[in-house]
Amino acid sequence: MDLKLQDRRVIVTAGAAGIGLEIARAFVEEGARVWVCDVDETALAALSSSDPALSARHCDVSDRDSVARFFEEATAALGGLDVLVNNAGIAGPTARIDDVAPEDWDRCLAVCLTGQFNFARLAAPLLRQSDSASMINLSSLAGRLGFAMRTPYAAAKWGVIGLTKSLAIELGPDGVRVNAVLPGLVAGDRQRRVLEAKAQRRGQSFSEVEAEAFSYTSIREYVTPRQIAGQVLFLASEHGRTISGQAISVCGDTRMLA
Repeated sequence: MDLKLQDRRVIVTAGAAGIGLEIARAFVEEGARVWVCDVDETALAALSSSDPALSARHCDVSDRDSVARFFEEATAALGGLDVLVNNAGIAGPTARIDDVAPEDWDRCLAVCLTGQFNFARLAAPLLRQSDSASMINLSSLAGRLGFAMRTPYAAAKWGVIGLTKSLAIELGPDGVRVNAVLPGLVAGDRQRRVLEAKAQRRGQSFSEVEAEAFSYTSIREYVTPRQIAGQVLFLASEHGRTISGQAISVCGDTRMLA
């Protein structure tokens, strides 16, 4: 399938590792021109040898000055913008609500939700000028299902869906489509750390907690970052031209988070 993404101008936040890097690499493979940002200096430095086609800079998505500097440099080099992938996020704390430190709540929402606003508000004027504009916001299955002990993360990811649907209505008349992708259990370090924290809190083994998590899914295997990238690229392509305002799960049919 030809996705027709040649020379598309793309920004991916938190694109130096994990899901973001797989998304960025997939766009490059399709001939797109891609800029990524990240807060991880080590991961950014590694890109110069592993992924020389990617242009990468440091940026904290929760810091509006940092976002403005990155966005100005990236869009000037790209000569505009066709696709924004709001991927940046953090796991936040695993704790009962009365044990969640206010500063941990604030930080989780600042990165996972406000960070997407910080980019969306700058991107909208340029996306309106594109002939195939797409914004894809990474939410989570926690943005559709309740998630005990992970209230900051779940609240932020529910907020991402509200942001997505509202922007789809607002920007649709200008030809800009806006969608959210909701990963389930994704293979990688972040998911492992979340399950390890849960196991420690419960006094269980990692394998017990992992098995319970999979017991609530129909397809009992991890989603891969590459599968998430495939969904993102389809939405950004001409094949997704009339898909907007959707919260699309890639989760193996997960029915519950525990």
